[in-house]
Formats: sequence, C-alpha cells, structure tokens
Amino acid sequence: MLDWNFPYASRRAPVFARNVVATSQPLAAQAGLNALRSGGNAIDAAIACAVTLTVVEPAMNGVGSDAFAIIWNGNELVGINGSGKSPSGWKRDRFSGTSMPRVGWNSVTVPGCVSVWAALSERFGKLPFEQLFTDAVDYAEKGFQVGTKTAAIWAATVETFSDFKPFQKHFAPNGIAPVPGELFRRPELARTLEKIASTKGEDFYRGELAQKIAKQARDEGGVMTVEDLDSHRILWTTPLAQSYRDISLHEIPPNGQGLAAQIALAILDHTTIDSMEPGSDRWVHYQVEAMKIAIRASFDHFADPRAMRIEPSALLEPDSIRKSAASIDETASPLPPLQLPISHDTVYLCTADDEGNMVSMIQSNFQGFGSGVVIDGTGISMQNRGAGFSLEKEHPNEVAGGKRPFHTIIPGFVTQNREPKMAFGVMGGHMQHQGHVQMVTRIFDHHENPQAASDAPRWHVGPNFDLLLEEGTTSSTYRGLIDRGHHPTISKDSNIFGGAQLIYKLKDGYCAASDHRKEGMATGY
Repeated sequence: MLDWNFPYASRRAPVFARNVVATSQPLAAQAGLNALRSGGNAIDAAIACAVTLTVVEPAMNGVGSDAFAIIWNGNELVGINGSGKSPSGWKRDRFSGTSMPRVGWNSVTVPGCVSVWAALSERFGKLPFEQLFTDAVDYAEKGFQVGTKTAAIWAATVETFSDFKPFQKHFAPNGIAPVPGELFRRPELARTLEKIASTKGEDFYRGELAQKIAKQARDEGGVMTVEDLDSHRILWTTPLAQSYRDISLHEIPPNGQGLAAQIALAILDHTTIDSMEPGSDRWVHYQVEAMKIAIRASFDHFADPRAMRIEPSALLEPDSIRKSAASIDETASPLPPLQLPISHDTVYLCTADDEGNMVSMIQSNFQGFGSGVVIDGTGISMQNRGAGFSLEKEHPNEVAGGKRPFHTIIPGFVTQNREPKMAFGVMGGHMQHQGHVQMVTRIFDHHENPQAASDAPRWHVGPNFDLLLEEGTTSSTYRGLIDRGHHPTISKDSNIFGGAQLIYKLKDGYCAASDHRKEGMATGY
C-alpha cells in the first residue's frame, strides 16, 4: 500500500487516470494525450510524444537522436534498442589523445530514434503512423513557445557551436537563442517530419534525407555514408530481469547502462536498507557503496553486446553479488576512478492506457544539441553518441567501425508477480541508473508514492566516485556521511540529479508523476 503523504518539498500532485502520459515537456505530454483521445493506445501516445519532443525540447533530443523503449503489450515485456552503430569508416587510427571528440562528425553515430518510432508503430500501434506527427509538424511549422529550462540550456549552447553555420542558421537565426516564452518556428524540420511520416521512416535511412546526411558528412570531413544509414537496424530484445524483494526490475541489456541499476539492487537485496530511514546517512551510505561497485562494473565491461567479454548474467552471478554485498561495511570504501563521457541532456516519457499497455521510452542527443552538426535545410540535429566510446586499447568499448557505443540512456520497468507495476525513468546521463535505484527503493521498500519519491532529495555518485547531495538533504545526513568517511558536496544544480517520470499501476487505472526539476507534466483522462 502506497503512502499518499508528501513529506518533501513538492510543487506537484500525482495524476490519477485510466489513460496517462508523463514527460518532461507539457506540449509533448499533450500530444501523447491527443493520440490516446483519438483512439490510439499507449504505444501511439509514446510515439506522438517522442516526435513532438524533438521539436519543442531540441537541446535534449532531436530527429538525429537514439532511443530505447520497454513495452508491456498486455501479455509480456518487449524491449527495443534503437542505438546506432558508428560509421564503417571509423578506423582506430582516426582518433588520437585520451578521449573521443564530443563535437563534429567524429562524434556522430547513425541515429536510431526514427527507426524506433517506425518499428513500434508497425508492431504495436493502432493509429496511422502519419497521424502521430500532427502535433509535432504543427509546432514546427507555426511555432511553439520556448520553456524556461529549455531556453536556459539553449542559451548556454549557442556559443559552443558558434562555428557550426547550419546550427546557427537553424537554432540561432538572429545570432542569439530564444528567451522563455518566445515563439520559435522550425519550418525546415516540419518538412523533414512530413517526409519521415509519409515514408514510415524510410526516407531518413534510404531516401533524400539519407543522401543529404551523407553529402554533408562528406563535405565536412565526416565518413558517414548512405550505406551506413541503409544498414541500420533496431534490436528487439528481451529486457533483463533482476529480482529485488518481491518485485523485478527490468532493463535493456548493454550497450546501455541499465544493468548497473540491477547490480546495485541485487547487492542491496542482501542488506536491510528497507528497515533504514529513507534519506538517512546510513540509508544513503549503503546505496552509494552498492552503486560504486555497479558503476565500476559498467565502466569496465559494458559495450556493444558483440564486444562484451563478460555476459550480463555473469555480472549478476549470485555468489559474486553476495561477496560484493559482504564487502560493504559502515564506512566509505574508495574505488579507483575510470571516467567515461557523461551528459545530462536526455528526454524520457512513459504512457499507459485502459487496455493495459504501458511504455517506458527514452531518447537523447547525449550532450546539449548533440554534436552541433545540423543537416542544412532539414532541421536534423545529429547526436554525439560516439563520444561514449573509449580510446583505451583492448577495452570492450574501444572505438571501431560498425559498432554501438556505451550508452547512458535507459528506460526502466518494474513487474510484481509477473504483472506490470511501474514504467519509469530518470533522465540525466550518469544519474539514470542511480535514479532507478532510488525510485525503486523509495517506492517498494518504503511505500512512498511516485510523486513523493520523485520529489525527495537525491544523491549522485560521479564518474570519479565523488558524492554529491542535492540541496534539501538534511544536515544530519550530510554530517553522518562525513563521519562514515565520505566527502559529500551539496549541489544546487538540479540538472545533475536528473528528471523522473513515473506511471504506477493501481487496482483501477494509474498514478502518474512528473519531476519538478523539469518543465514537464503528468496528464491523463
């Protein structure tokens, strides 16, 4: 039984309805709701929402993004991995130094989100594919008013890409970013979305749009070809399941980092954190220590599934998990750092309908506006997911041609007694797997309702294993963690701590919650 009190500073109330959408931007949430009201199901709603997000929240995602999703279709869970591979022409000697480029064509892998939209619609959708683009095309053509948080990220990024002329032409036509509330039009993107809609995504990978992408790559020193785009395929997957108490957490297998959340929860299943005060120093300490182990495992081993040398099941091997749990005591333990690139720029959405379908979906540029590459005349901004590769020799995630990079974006799903219980995610790069752990423990150990769990102050283990605590963490927790050997820092930067969206299945209908750290909303009917 969930606790319907709200013990943390909260600006929002949960939404109760039989058909629900939760995401990080209100216009996109309403697009999803419009699809449901038009006779569509949760899958249609998710696609309509995802397409609209590429228009109205462009710093975080775009048509040139990647995407992952977990779907409950009324009978089973199905996963889809829409991450794209690196161009086949990426040879190891193309890259030097200690880290991958973060901007330009040498950071761009084949975008996968368009293929995810088309595949989900074909397999599970009810509405015509073109109908799911109506709101997005309308906002791109006639304009949308830019949100406050989106405007802030937009402004911070324009100068970064001052030398990228197509980017400046499309996103800063007057040399500056739009301010909050300003009407911004993207007519070039409207035409692109219409082509994608009318061809069910084919034009992006095998038509005129593909030709334009390949030509601009060639003209600007990149090596992505029409063959690279044409060879892209999504991966249908069976989500990995890991039990925790009386529930199971489901994640897409690597190359994403969802397995790290499962490793941490498997370790925590051997502890008594369910009897500890949530938010207390001891409660945070045990979760942080479990997360350190999981993060290091992700940095060492996660990669394109064809390149991994250790099977995911081996990283969840019960005896190994027990030993890891036994290694945690009442004081902090250092771990050697190994840093991979991280980002906080992602969108997440979840939907559910009165037929029992539920969707957990995420898509992302990686870093703000991705690579800075915008395909001239199309409004397509290309992600920089190639930055997720490693340049370490012989590492399973070492950069190579035709390979999927390590991914931070992960949709989450919880079942109980083999029945769907919660579609959820916590967008925000390196925060995502730790956000999944915090949502699961708060809701299923301590019965906090989804909005309260989202509102609660969060902790964040950095890629160098530093510990950040969100503003609002109690002074006793802060001091207690110091006494345990941690070196925590209180941070006011809400972007570090991600943005949660959750849909929890009730006996009748759903409870939907949306994070106050973002400008989005939960809505339903």
